[in-house]
Amino acid sequence: MISYEALLAREFAAVEHSYSVRDTILYALGLGLGADPLDPAHLRATYEGAEGFCALPAMVNVLAYPGFWAMEPDTGLNWQKILHGEQSLTLHAPLPAEGTLIGQTRITGIVDKGAEKGALIYSERVLRDKATGDRIATVASSTFARGDGGFGGPQGPVKPVHTLPETPPDVTFDHRTQPGSALAYRLSGDMNPLHADPDVARSVGFEKPILHGLCTLGVAAWSITQAMADGDAQALTHLQLRFSSPVYPGETIRTEMWREEGDKVSFRARVVERDVVVLNNGLALLGRG
Repeated sequence: MISYEALLAREFAAVEHSYSVRDTILYALGLGLGADPLDPAHLRATYEGAEGFCALPAMVNVLAYPGFWAMEPDTGLNWQKILHGEQSLTLHAPLPAEGTLIGQTRITGIVDKGAEKGALIYSERVLRDKATGDRIATVASSTFARGDGGFGGPQGPVKPVHTLPETPPDVTFDHRTQPGSALAYRLSGDMNPLHADPDVARSVGFEKPILHGLCTLGVAAWSITQAMADGDAQALTHLQLRFSSPVYPGETIRTEMWREEGDKVSFRARVVERDVVVLNNGLALLGRG
């Protein structure tokens, strides 16, 4: 069972992560970019010699990560039942195409939803440039620990999600993932066999391995900058969303977007082939002005 005080005060060692241009390109290939090797938009993320080559901002999700710490026995969590609920990222400076970052993780809140439901766990990771100490990004997430509620912790507050407009989207952008996308994306750090082993996937109710949720997020982030920022990937400074359904590699992700006040973009993403919403309640900010 969760010990509220102990889990909230859990200390995480700082993680040092050095990455190269090769890693930056591999991350983009994992999103399915490069499928059209003649498309300049793809080359800007997959070829270091391309004009405007840069690291995709959503790559911060896979850098200086402390690992799947919920598996450690002293957490009191039933890690097999944990679901990734929400994710956000904020860029304080452009992510370099290569470098060394220091990541520091902390748990920022725990909400007890009751023994029959579970617990919400909020965490945050701050990434700093090792050489300068400057903040590069803040990554935050919420996870739902099914069956781990009823420990006597606070029952709120639960952070509200962004509400989407009820009108049809202003812009849509389609990106087809590749059948091998999950096998490529896992090389950026998440080696969970659910995304590679057909037997493991079937054992938990999927017909085949599923795409990483953070890969779907990366596709949406890139799609937003293609459609709403003239292809400038580094225009993205903030992204937040809720995961709602998995994607199978090879499916087409359609990002639906609404122009909001200033540099705000509301969005969601759906799989075209099954007409299923896979990312919801999304909000992106473009530009640093």
